[in-house]
Amino acid sequence: MDEKLPGMARIPSEEEVVAERERLQYQKRYRRTLRTTVYALVVVAAAAVLVATLFIPVLQVSGSSMEPTLSDGDVIVLFKSGEFETGELVGFYYQNKLLLKRVIAGPGDYVDIDDEGNVYVNDELLDEPYVTEKTFGESDREYPYQVPDDRYFVMGDSRSTSIDSRSSAIGCIETDQIVGKVVLRVWPLKRLSLLRQGGGGT
Repeated sequence: MDEKLPGMARIPSEEEVVAERERLQYQKRYRRTLRTTVYALVVVAAAAVLVATLFIPVLQVSGSSMEPTLSDGDVIVLFKSGEFETGELVGFYYQNKLLLKRVIAGPGDYVDIDDEGNVYVNDELLDEPYVTEKTFGESDREYPYQVPDDRYFVMGDSRSTSIDSRSSAIGCIETDQIVGKVVLRVWPLKRLSLLRQGGGGT
């Protein structure tokens, strides 16, 4: 009976009690699922930031010193490593800026550059298919030049505009300065490619 005396609350039906219980259980499940999802997203985002910071930094190229291999605005991925070979692209810190150059010679190697811009490492001509226009460039060093211990001689691919180890202003870079080697260009998508020794894409 739905009739009730004045001042008395209506007693809900059994169906209403069941419906209310189900509604409360649904709300509880929804809040629990939402909380779990948010926690998972926070953990994934934190892990992604940690990985990007410690192992695979993602950077945007600024400037033209690495053309034609890398252009202004390209987005690249670096891989942190302690070993670097001739021909590899590396990113390194210099005066609170991150520069991108190519490893030309390692610790103890002798570097020589002739007037036409040909580069020799330990008296052997370096094959540089990534350079479109060779030039001596800006340099105040005497050649042959020996790379100091624990340092690398680096140069940009755009030899006429790049300021690099040819100039004492930058000099040879220490291993501790190097953030990592460039392994992948991810933007623009039409130029998506792996960047291997020699600068070629796959």
